[in-house]
Amino acid sequence: MTDSTHPEGARAQLLAAAQSNRWGILPRLADPDAARESAVLILFGVLDSTPAPIADAAVAKDLDVLLQRRAPTLSSHPGQVSFPGGGRDSADADFIATALREAEEETGLDPEGVEILGVLPELPLAASNHLVTPVLSWWTKPSKVAAVDHAETVEVFRVPVAQLLDPATRFTTVITKDGFRFSGPAFDVDGTIVWGFTAMVLDRLFDVCGWTVPWDETDERPVTV
Repeated sequence: MTDSTHPEGARAQLLAAAQSNRWGILPRLADPDAARESAVLILFGVLDSTPAPIADAAVAKDLDVLLQRRAPTLSSHPGQVSFPGGGRDSADADFIATALREAEEETGLDPEGVEILGVLPELPLAASNHLVTPVLSWWTKPSKVAAVDHAETVEVFRVPVAQLLDPATRFTTVITKDGFRFSGPAFDVDGTIVWGFTAMVLDRLFDVCGWTVPWDETDERPVTV
């Protein structure tokens, strides 16, 4: 049994974040009555090369987070980097069940090795009219992961949190569409751009956990959608 009271532990900070009310507001949905409910799994684990005698001895720099790249042929968010997840099925007991089922189907992870830390408030994903419930979790027993169905997911990877927090990795995306200008946080992970909903959730989560390192938010780069 781990010591959940470790004051500096990353797991303890994630547990506290799951109960925080500092999540803010994302763009409203165009048609909330027709929105589809879905869930994503935000899965943090200790880097394979980093020893951690107990879970709460790990700090942010010791962690990675599981991400995937969506197939470019998908109608919704093609080619983008995302958390594993998808729409809720009627057979799913709750959003935790949805997130775990989708993550297993997409990445092949073993749900038995995942500890649920909390369910975050549902967030609107305006581009595809989804209401998304993020499920915050901890990888107690990491299992092998890879893209299962290449028609949906072309790549699965674990990104070091330290790399995401590096100010040199961070910038602001700018999208101009139909006369409107949208901007948001983004990460350049060795040429792979994490932006949109996934980047906004990571950005806010890092803030709530107290992990954010100051970065140049005036560094703006256009994104074509």
